[in-house]
Amino acid sequence: MTAAETKLALDNELDRIEQWRAEELERAGYPVREAARLAERHDVDLHLAIDLISQGCPVPVAVEILI
Repeated sequence: MTAAETKLALDNELDRIEQWRAEELERAGYPVREAARLAERHDVDLHLAIDLISQGCPVPVAVEILI
């Protein structure tokens, strides 16, 4: 596999991971825009993001905490 092919494979995998994260965040109750914003941030703990919403934290506050 060439370096370009490796980069393309990694980019595709990263896209799939971000899509999955966004879907999980939407399922937890985040609106699409906030879910996408959080999903692309790999420093955001997905479990914490979901837990905040499940414990009643309003979305804007959860986003502020996470970012």
